[in-house]
Amino acid sequence: MLSWLRGIGTVMGCGVSKSSQFHKNSRKAIKAAVLIQRWYRQYVARTEMRRRYTWHIFQSIEYSGEQAQIKLYNFLGYLMDNFTPASSERNLISHIFREHEVCLDAEWERYFCYKNIEVPEVYSGPHLTFPLTVEQAVGLLEAFRNKKQLHSRYALQLLLETWKLLRMLPNINRISTCQSKEITICGDLHGQLEDLLLIFYKNGVPSLEKPYVFNGDFVDRGKDSIEILLILFSFLLVYPCDVYLNRGNHEDHLINLRYGFTKEVLTKYKIHGKRILKLLQKIFSWLPLATVIDQKVLVLHGGISDTTDLGVLARLDRHNYVSAMRPPKKRNSSSSGVSIDADLEEDIWNTSKIFQRRASVSYPKPLGPRDCFQNRSLQDFSGRIKVKMEDELESSRRRESVYQLAINRSEKDVLGVSNDSVTSYDNPKEEWRQILDLLWSDPMSQDGCIPNEVRGGGCYWGPDITEDFLNKHNMQLIIRSHECKQEGYEFCHNRKVLTLFSASNYYDVGSNRGAYVKLGPDLVPYVIQYQASSLTRELTARQSVGRTERSALKVLREQLFAHKSDLICAFKKFDKEATGLVSLNDWASAVESVMHLDLPWRMLCSQLVSCKSSDGTIDYNDWFNELAFKGPNAADHIDQSLLETLYRHRSTLETIFRIIDTDNSGFITVEDFRQTWKLLSVYLKMEITDEDISHLAVTIDSNNDGSIDIDEFMEAFRLTDKKSRLERGRSMFMGTVTDLTKLEGDPSI
Repeated sequence: MLSWLRGIGTVMGCGVSKSSQFHKNSRKAIKAAVLIQRWYRQYVARTEMRRRYTWHIFQSIEYSGEQAQIKLYNFLGYLMDNFTPASSERNLISHIFREHEVCLDAEWERYFCYKNIEVPEVYSGPHLTFPLTVEQAVGLLEAFRNKKQLHSRYALQLLLETWKLLRMLPNINRISTCQSKEITICGDLHGQLEDLLLIFYKNGVPSLEKPYVFNGDFVDRGKDSIEILLILFSFLLVYPCDVYLNRGNHEDHLINLRYGFTKEVLTKYKIHGKRILKLLQKIFSWLPLATVIDQKVLVLHGGISDTTDLGVLARLDRHNYVSAMRPPKKRNSSSSGVSIDADLEEDIWNTSKIFQRRASVSYPKPLGPRDCFQNRSLQDFSGRIKVKMEDELESSRRRESVYQLAINRSEKDVLGVSNDSVTSYDNPKEEWRQILDLLWSDPMSQDGCIPNEVRGGGCYWGPDITEDFLNKHNMQLIIRSHECKQEGYEFCHNRKVLTLFSASNYYDVGSNRGAYVKLGPDLVPYVIQYQASSLTRELTARQSVGRTERSALKVLREQLFAHKSDLICAFKKFDKEATGLVSLNDWASAVESVMHLDLPWRMLCSQLVSCKSSDGTIDYNDWFNELAFKGPNAADHIDQSLLETLYRHRSTLETIFRIIDTDNSGFITVEDFRQTWKLLSVYLKMEITDEDISHLAVTIDSNNDGSIDIDEFMEAFRLTDKKSRLERGRSMFMGTVTDLTKLEGDPSI
């Protein structure tokens, strides 16, 4: 009865106050939760916006640099084709083209000979013997992990053996998952050894049970490019049937001039670096172009276009394209009908190569007229070259197995190419475009195929092109690399194209993850992501975004300063009364009209500009004073237009310096310095007086020894004190798209 009365009391009022209090507190909690949720959503949105524009800054500047490199090379090629052989301009640059390299492979092998190089007793790095063993390959990996360097004798020997092996491989490797459970595919590494080491730690080193495909761009930008090459080549020699290397657009000696690999090799191998670089040129030209897995998955570096034909790519002579940035010149022929071009094969190695080249030639063709001889494969005249059987018998068991493998692949190639793609390309420019598209192209979301004007080479291709290509070749997936992705990978075109990028922290620490893919017999990609830097694990998401953002803004400030004159002209159009002030909207419009980076300038203004007046207007003269730089004391006395030209085209200027430095010493004469600026002035279609150039040369040549240190010169004109990770191994003082179109009005270039 007592408990019943208590219940009645609760119903009659005692519990009402508690219930109302509960509901009141609940409403407050809900309001608080809504406010927190709203704040969190705004925070996430702001963070995502910062992440996106940071990424856009990095990518825009990277692609501008690639575009500038292609346009510079087109300009140099124009000089080679149109200037007389005796002209000073032509003589300065002729050595980067292959005009005078008329000698046999046997002569090249003598040039690359390592036997006269002695290894001192104090050398503590790895020692190699050939044929290479898996223990030596793993030992080389560990040595590089411990920051040791391979002696130049062993480096040359390893590279020479790699060159010989690559010459036996087809243009398109064809492999199967049936002999192994999974195939591992890696994207761009770009000289970042820590990423390769992490992949091997997580997934295991290459072996008979664990085959790998490395999809190009092994070098440039990172500081350990040569080490990555030596590791990959060593495992290729040990497991020639289980390690596959595709060529990327950075496996090109002209790209290497700009993005750091040339400088890295010459720094690490001061005495024999020139020979190593020359041998690497040949190795790069012999790297296979693509890999096909189970006849269903195509792995290539860049992409495809509406004209990509695997039959054509399988038949062309890839080694003729030492650089993919320019069509090869027509080759000369000897009186016997055998080409004597620098890379054609006359020695014993190439005698045996006749058989393996069948793997990249799908159908035999009759020997045509002499005017189209330069387009023919070695198979066309293989019967005219004498074969010494006793030399063939001396080949090692390892290479005999590779010969047989190449013949087997040849049969697969014949079966895998349709009859309607057998037509021969008699025009070398058409072959070249096939390679250019394969190495440089990017996918886009819209249908169609258009020129890739952002990079300056290759094309953008859409989902319809992917669908047509896969249907034509009876395939189901394209795996490509070439583009940095924030998550390390990205599917597009209805998941029929997978972009794979294996260089984590590419732009800066925390900027992106790396990834690799494992493919089993079901051919369903299994993606593994990672970040190689331990620092990224210590940073919160907010700290990581903030760090990357600061690095991007630093580079953006450099770009803005380099376009000072153009920006001031743009500001003055809005500042009709010459007050030196513009509104925020006008400032954003003027900056975008010059930079063409499609960035949220209004939002970025608070981080780029601090000199705002009380009414919110911007003093653009004071703003440029904020963009201070660290340069030589004499910079104040250098003509400002010349100084701005130097900043804006710093990377192009450095590339020309590297070209003119024919002995790779790192020094050029004052006269060559003047010639460099004259070349640049012609390239940019602007006038630079001899007086200005002389003044600049005297300023830099502080010790008056008549020579200029290239590195000191480039470092003397820096806008910031410390190189960000973005600048590592390369210069980021690159022109925007507007600057790089000055030559397009000239149809000859």
